[in-house]
Amino acid sequence: MNILIKDAKVILPEGIVKEANIAIKDNMIVAVGEVPEGFVADKIINGKDKLATAGFVNAHTHVSMTLLRSYADDMQLMDWLENKIWPIEAKMKKEDIYWGAMLGIAEMLKGGTTTFADMYGDMEQVAQACIDTDIRAVLSRGMIGAAPNGMQALEENKELFRDFNNANNGKITVMFGPHAPYTCPPDFLRKVVAVSEEYNAEIHIHLAETKGEVENCLKDYGKTPIALMEEVGILSRGVLAAHCVYLTDEDIALMKKYNVRVAHNPGSNMKLASGVAPVPKLLKAGVCVGLGTDGASSNNNLDMLEEINLATLLHKVHNLDPLAVPAFKGVQMGTEYGAKAVGLKDVGLIKEGYKADVVLFDLNEPQCYPRHDLISLLAYSMNSSMVNTVLVDGKVVLENKQFTTIDEEKIKYEANRCTMNLLNR
Repeated sequence: MNILIKDAKVILPEGIVKEANIAIKDNMIVAVGEVPEGFVADKIINGKDKLATAGFVNAHTHVSMTLLRSYADDMQLMDWLENKIWPIEAKMKKEDIYWGAMLGIAEMLKGGTTTFADMYGDMEQVAQACIDTDIRAVLSRGMIGAAPNGMQALEENKELFRDFNNANNGKITVMFGPHAPYTCPPDFLRKVVAVSEEYNAEIHIHLAETKGEVENCLKDYGKTPIALMEEVGILSRGVLAAHCVYLTDEDIALMKKYNVRVAHNPGSNMKLASGVAPVPKLLKAGVCVGLGTDGASSNNNLDMLEEINLATLLHKVHNLDPLAVPAFKGVQMGTEYGAKAVGLKDVGLIKEGYKADVVLFDLNEPQCYPRHDLISLLAYSMNSSMVNTVLVDGKVVLENKQFTTIDEEKIKYEANRCTMNLLNR
């Protein structure tokens, strides 16, 4: 199918905005600017007074945790995990995972997120939700190696890879998901490395999220989490590393050496008081940094435009430097860099030869006037409720703020039903 988005204000890869047409053939952008000769559109979308950006990439989340949104707030991380989250997660059934994922995906799509990286249990349910909604996803089975079911989880991740890697016309990618060094002993992590080599798959893991995690790792192994991951072979496998709040200069050098990509989660890190990741230092060192929301129970939403806003503001005040993360750098972290972070090529830019993941924002709102700088408006003024139209892989999934293929009311009803049942188990 040929789609033409006419006369939109388009954010181009070099960080400028110009009025242009976007020509889409099947799932690819074939032109930005003038319409190619001979291109006949099957569908025309009016881009007037719309800002076109690449779809946001949520580089780290646990999408089914939408069912636990506002369930346990204002707690220390380990208290929150050990006494609230892990006990109720143990009661979750497969339908909870599915409808939690559907709710989270609906929220993300309405907010302009077209790709997300997820780590959880019963991931075949999340994969099915991705297929049912046509969102792009990078999925891994979260594995706690120290738990009695650690090896079973590894087998389930292998099954997830066999069943769903490159599924739904290539929109699903599967990684392996050891939870963290503090839940996965070195011997288990070495097994994950061996399996990832066998399957030629990358790894999604939480690293250096809290000061306590790093202190305990130094105490137990005499190494930082990053150095320990080098020792067990994780860094050599291609790594999407969530959080990375507490890093030494040596850690950053290792990350650059092994091309570790970071999922920075400013909202979650702020809410859990984990700390502030050294994002300007990472960017200066040439480390790829994308953005993630983390789960909705520690954020408490899946709003990537909000994460862009937080990332641009947090590092300014933390470093007392108004240039620490400029507006366009924040937008890049939420799009282009996020796509690289989750290991995807040809995603994250509005550019000829890239996948047609496109979001149109409605500029007819008071906070969009005057329009001195549309990228600054996006990062500092606009919000996700202004998303009007969303395309994933060339398919219109949201048009005029309405879903074209999924039933939002049913999703909200089923998610609420599952939550009530979960609380009564």
